[in-house]
Amino acid sequence: MQADDARYLKRKYKGGSLDVHPTEKALVVQYEVEATILGEMGDPMLGERKECQKIIRLKSLNSSTDISSLARKVVEECRLISPSRLPEVEQLLFYLQNRKKSAEKKEKKQIKPRDLTPFEGMELDEEANINNMDDYVELLYEDIPEKIRGATLILHLARNPDNLEELLQNETALGALARVLREDWKQSVDLATTIIYVFFCFSSFSQFHSLITHYKIGALCMNIIEHELKRYDLWQDELQKKKKADILSVFEVVDNQNLKREYEKALKKYHGLLTKQEQLLRVAMYLLLNLSEDTRTELKMRNKNIVHLLVKTLDRDSEELLVLVVSFLKKLSIFLENKNDMAEVDTVEKLAKLVPCDHEDLLNITLRLLLNLSFDTGLRGKMVQAELLPKITALLGPQEHIWLQYTEITLPEGSMAGSDPYTPPLAPLGSESVSLIKSRLMCIAGPGFVVLCERDEVQRQIAMRILYHISMDDRFKSMFAYTDCIPQVMKMLFDCGEERIDAELISFCINLAANKRNAHIMCEGNGLKMLMKRALKLKDPLIMKMIRNISQHDGSSKNLFIDYVGDLAAQIGLKEEEEFVIECLGTLSNLTIPDLDWELVLKEYNLVPYLKDHLKPGSAEDDLILEVVIMIGTVSMDDSCAVMLAKSGIIPALIELLNAQQEDDEFVCQIVYVFYQMVFHQATRDVIIKETQAPAYLIDLMHDKNTEIRKVCDNTLDIIAEYDVEWGKKIQSEKFRWHNSQWLEMVENRQMDEAEPFMVLSLDGIIPADGAISPEFYSDYQNGELLVPQGFPTRSLTDGYSQIGVGSARPATAYGFRPDEQFYYGFTASR
Repeated sequence: MQADDARYLKRKYKGGSLDVHPTEKALVVQYEVEATILGEMGDPMLGERKECQKIIRLKSLNSSTDISSLARKVVEECRLISPSRLPEVEQLLFYLQNRKKSAEKKEKKQIKPRDLTPFEGMELDEEANINNMDDYVELLYEDIPEKIRGATLILHLARNPDNLEELLQNETALGALARVLREDWKQSVDLATTIIYVFFCFSSFSQFHSLITHYKIGALCMNIIEHELKRYDLWQDELQKKKKADILSVFEVVDNQNLKREYEKALKKYHGLLTKQEQLLRVAMYLLLNLSEDTRTELKMRNKNIVHLLVKTLDRDSEELLVLVVSFLKKLSIFLENKNDMAEVDTVEKLAKLVPCDHEDLLNITLRLLLNLSFDTGLRGKMVQAELLPKITALLGPQEHIWLQYTEITLPEGSMAGSDPYTPPLAPLGSESVSLIKSRLMCIAGPGFVVLCERDEVQRQIAMRILYHISMDDRFKSMFAYTDCIPQVMKMLFDCGEERIDAELISFCINLAANKRNAHIMCEGNGLKMLMKRALKLKDPLIMKMIRNISQHDGSSKNLFIDYVGDLAAQIGLKEEEEFVIECLGTLSNLTIPDLDWELVLKEYNLVPYLKDHLKPGSAEDDLILEVVIMIGTVSMDDSCAVMLAKSGIIPALIELLNAQQEDDEFVCQIVYVFYQMVFHQATRDVIIKETQAPAYLIDLMHDKNTEIRKVCDNTLDIIAEYDVEWGKKIQSEKFRWHNSQWLEMVENRQMDEAEPFMVLSLDGIIPADGAISPEFYSDYQNGELLVPQGFPTRSLTDGYSQIGVGSARPATAYGFRPDEQFYYGFTASR
């Protein structure tokens, strides 16, 4: 065929099947294009056929959409759909409106640029061509409708990534677009949305970010977003005024029949404006999200209060917009400054409204943002105040069963689903999931299937991590007892079988067990029995740590452990992993139960040699040695056990360990506590006082910086002084030496400051220049040999060596004792 012979090209369109999109709110039209080249006489010279498809997206479709009106609009605007197929279109739209989300696990995807459309359902009558760019640019200099048309044609080119490089070279077009946006964005939302969308296509690629920065599109988008949010507030106020007027008319407060019609008209107009505004906000925020890839650009956005704008947008109902906003906030939340900005506004309270929600992507991204925020203690408190605890707890629940009445569908013999115009055709199983097919069948014949919805495992893990962070605060632990959380996590724990338990789950359980009420719930039924069985079988140190936390609480739950003392003690003598033995020892150490015969336990399982051997410095890890010390402190409460330990030579071993670990406050405190328990018993008290230098070590520790160590030392020394006169004098002398040294230091400092002689008076006159007071001076007073002036107030001395009050830091002399002050210590004679 010669080229000159071809005169005409004839296209013929033949409509095909009509179906719904498997995942989106869209109709898919299959059609066939037949192109024929006609000769000079009109005879066909060459022909070719091609199968095509057209996707009609219906993102505005929701539960309140008028299906009949939308179906007519689709048929009118799409020439590929015959008017005779209007009932079929209505059925497909009805199905899309009621289609449930697939319950099967879907592959997670991010929002893509192709998901954004400047106008819903808008189609161009002409096809954009890169060669006609000059014509499109000229349209940008016309009136608003022509500017919108020109910008839309350029947008269709920009949506193809292959055209971006060529568009980048056309500085005239890009400059014109930036100028029109800067000058006319307030005049037309459609125009602003379309032009921003063009630059958004460039923002999807990092190498083009400099172009957007050059034209300052990011800063302009920030201004547009701020302006639109203010407009939204004004619309809300106006709508509320009209609604209030309409309510007054209902109660005949205002007699105006037109008020209701005005309100309905205003509401319809509001929804139309809101839809367009949300499209503009979505594309502008998405562009900013892409630009925030550069942390320097993100910092500029923060300085322009981007967090406040995003949080304010959380009040919207558009799920697509909310997914974008929450995604943006999640990205920002990884920086401390942005997180602090979110803490200053009602971010958590607004996010609480989104949990739970039917939109799976929105729920997932909201949980991820809450997880980032939950690292902040204050924000965790806000989550609890916003009642998020029971909501997130519900996400841990098992699979949900939705029972629907089944109705069998009977098709005429030889017919197929989809052959009837009122029956939506079914797509092949390859393009739609089984649950989706069931859902569609349900739309045809009414409710008719049993649907099984499994909760997303990733979603469950995120919820678990948030709850774990909340459980780290002691003030919130008790609140879990008022939810279904504990039974759920216990079931999850036992469902693991012999598999390794997730770190998040067992860590969460360990935190919960630290609360008394939670521990009581865990022990209900066979809870403790099941935990002990699993821990002892698998030798799991984390489950044993959970059991150890449960054992620390007094009450009925602690008494349940009597049945398992033998099982726990049996683990100590065996060659088990140290971590597991540490938790077993810690659990036994918590069992301060009066009815527990510790002597029998020590003999039955031959624990004394083990305890003594593991007191040697370096014999094991410090954690294990420390647990051995704590264990000795617990069994020392029993008189017969204390005697057994004393005879075994454990006390010298403890002193040796004290010397080796004197820099470790925890070791020192626990060893001193062992001495404190042992001095209550006659046999061990005599060993400590007469055969060891333990009291000397305790005197050295009287003034330790650690408050707990000082407290335990004081209590122990008081008991020793009560039973031994010689040590009582030494203890008394050291206490007064320390007390007076502090007083002298204060006096010296004051003398240096005032540069004046300072005298301290006593009953006998002036105290020596060095300010020292002999301990014998107080001994005379103790023995009644010191005369007290007549009228000087006296006070009864308490029984034993107990601290009765702390007065001033002055020395405890007779002069210093006045009616407005107390004794520093009260003493009686040694017994």
